[in-house]
Amino acid sequence: AFLSMKIYEDLLHPSAENEKQKHKMKRLVASPDSFFMDVKCPSCFQITTVFSHAQTVVVCASCAQVLCQPTGGRARLTEGCSFRRKQD
Repeated sequence: AFLSMKIYEDLLHPSAENEKQKHKMKRLVASPDSFFMDVKCPSCFQITTVFSHAQTVVVCASCAQVLCQPTGGRARLTEGCSFRRKQD
């Protein structure tokens, strides 16, 4: 019965999906879950940089349409908004 259990797990080379599930401070190399993103306004197509965990309402600079609303964690994008994660 004990032979079928997985005893060995490589702690120095964890799998990518295993690392992604861990808490941000308990990963092998601590990395944040937050990121910056380019959000495209659905009405005027202007691109605005927004933080993923924004705590304020972000509006478009040219047409004043609401782009995202804050929640407890991640900001919720408005319907029709498309985003792209910024590269480091």
